[in-house]
Amino acid sequence: MREILHIQGGQCGNQIGSKFWEVVCEEHGIDPTGRYTGDSDLQLERVNVYYNEAGSGRFVPRAVLMDLEPGTMDSVRASPYGQIFRPDNFVFGQSGAGNNWAKGHYTEGAELIDSVLDVVRREAESCDCLQAFPSVFNSNALFLANHQPHLTAYESSGSEETAEERRNLGFQVCHSLGGGTGSGMGTLLISKIREEYPDRMMLTFSVFPSPKVSETVVEPYNATLSVHQLVENADECMVLDNEALYDICFRTLKLATPNFGDLNHLISATMSGVTCCLRFPGQLNSDLRKLAVNLIPFPRLHFFMVGFAPLTSRGSQQYRNLSVPELCQQMWDSKNMMCAADPRNGRYLTASAMFRGKVSTKEVDDQMINVQNKNSSYFVEWIPNNVKSSVCDIPPRGLAMASTFIGNSTAIQEMFRRVGDQFNAMFRRKAFLHWYTGEGMDEMEFTEAESNMNDLVAEYQQYQDATAEGEGEEYDDDASAEN
Repeated sequence: MREILHIQGGQCGNQIGSKFWEVVCEEHGIDPTGRYTGDSDLQLERVNVYYNEAGSGRFVPRAVLMDLEPGTMDSVRASPYGQIFRPDNFVFGQSGAGNNWAKGHYTEGAELIDSVLDVVRREAESCDCLQAFPSVFNSNALFLANHQPHLTAYESSGSEETAEERRNLGFQVCHSLGGGTGSGMGTLLISKIREEYPDRMMLTFSVFPSPKVSETVVEPYNATLSVHQLVENADECMVLDNEALYDICFRTLKLATPNFGDLNHLISATMSGVTCCLRFPGQLNSDLRKLAVNLIPFPRLHFFMVGFAPLTSRGSQQYRNLSVPELCQQMWDSKNMMCAADPRNGRYLTASAMFRGKVSTKEVDDQMINVQNKNSSYFVEWIPNNVKSSVCDIPPRGLAMASTFIGNSTAIQEMFRRVGDQFNAMFRRKAFLHWYTGEGMDEMEFTEAESNMNDLVAEYQQYQDATAEGEGEEYDDDASAEN
């Protein structure tokens, strides 16, 4: 059985995580006390993708929750599903990171990181045993309460762990890049996990700074330093930002006063869609490793824009007939993307469409071909058939069918470019730098991070401009020179 280890860090990460576990608990028929109250065997068949079963029959989320101040943990405990988490998996400090990446990465975070790693290690080692139990329930009492989702995948094949099963284990992390804990300590944890588990999948849901609305003045510093780490240590990054999510709530869902709960619900629906093929049966399965192999043509270009369909205002639902063409139309719509980058300004290197519900695979294939043929200028020509599709039979709660979109588009460079410009404006004057150097950082680290992000932007631009013919001519020239 494949499993996912979920880790959440900082205030933003923990708020997203709380909402995410509400959605997953609903899908699997698990109530706030961890008891199963569902009505289908399918809900329990692969419940151990996200849960461990305690001796008392309770299901406990495989999650680790961390923060550098206790307030966020108190909020999670007081939330509707707060009592479902294992108490040992709440790891928190007292001082806080104060929106300072250096505090999260080098000083306060570095003091707490060993405690977090102990919990992660315990959970990961317990997962290694799970493959010996191919039945629905795991007989080991195993608990995880991690808010940043870390994905762990397993095939149950025998009593001894195989190399293939170790490779299938992965991690999923929720965090923001604008503050101190999620960005600084979050990237520290990711790099430590990468050292200890180099062959596991690392998926992040990262909230980037918004274009116009800023919660923190030093966001450009924190985000640039974080991207520097994510480029090297993460396998897949789902890019989110609050402004794009607000726009979806205003324009599409017609909510007058959207709050963070509404935004986090959108993110949760997408997170759930990404892993639905692991948790429920389907005609065409997908998992995190398949996703990475099909979506990442070059190792550094692993930042994805995500979307979810159907999204409809309450008043319009009764006038809408859900169908595969309708889902396709919305999922490819630029207004549906959950990050502030317009895919029409770039080209898709690759994309993935994950459908849920009673859907015809032929209809899915026809629609995907149709999208590529009609919008061929928005897809790079040197990767033929660059849309991966998968179909899961079980729809989300309350819907007949739904789809999750993940796109690897060169247009995402807009976001990196925008953050880089803001970083440059402040760094040129050395504004706010003393807060970071006071924690032991060196100016050279800022310069390296800026340079790395500029290289990333240049790389996206290079592949956006590349043509199949141009590359072929270069190859022919090289070949003739060698001859």
